[in-house]
Amino acid sequence: MEEASRAIRLWGRRSSCNVQKVLWTLEELGLAYERIEAGGDHGGLDTPAYRQLNPHGRAPTLADGAVVVWESDAIVRYLAAAHGAGRLWSSDPAEQAQADQWMTWGTTEVEPDWLALFWRFVRTPLEKHDPKAIDRCFRATARRFEVLDQHLAHSPYVAGDRFTLGDISLGMMMYRWYEMHLDHPRLPHLHEWYLRLLSREAYRNAVCVPFDDLVGKETF
Repeated sequence: MEEASRAIRLWGRRSSCNVQKVLWTLEELGLAYERIEAGGDHGGLDTPAYRQLNPHGRAPTLADGAVVVWESDAIVRYLAAAHGAGRLWSSDPAEQAQADQWMTWGTTEVEPDWLALFWRFVRTPLEKHDPKAIDRCFRATARRFEVLDQHLAHSPYVAGDRFTLGDISLGMMMYRWYEMHLDHPRLPHLHEWYLRLLSREAYRNAVCVPFDDLVGKETF
């Protein structure tokens, strides 16, 4: 749903996993937006104009009219609260906390090892692979996903019976996890959840970006 001349603008590359979180949220909410290529080969993050929006010079950054937000999780929470009340954002603090805790866990506990695995296994040319480092990152990621698998045995989504922003933070990793040619552990509940995510058009549009040609390219 990328459209020009709309109030919502997003700076970032579609291949970036952090940008994908935001794109998925925008698509889930059916919001019209303009995406502006920024970062990686596109550059643009060090310009004075961009630094006025985001002093850290990183992507993504979102402008919703006069409101500017950076950091992907903050953007997702903002969009959910501002445009997704009753859908991605609950008026019940206890219910919202369930989504928030899994979102935070995904970013702080799972994503570092998962990103390191992707970096070493996909972005690094085969002749430069470090099997021990890859195995270490793979095992650490798999342990986290085992915890999530056990949790998903009791509910279809990470925060209960309905889709929330908690699914966005963790679900963003699933496409790359299952598309990497690795000997994945058998985690049936995790895989069933992934299939539920794949049934969502917004997920397919925002996250399912083939990465076979990403070796040596900036993808985060």
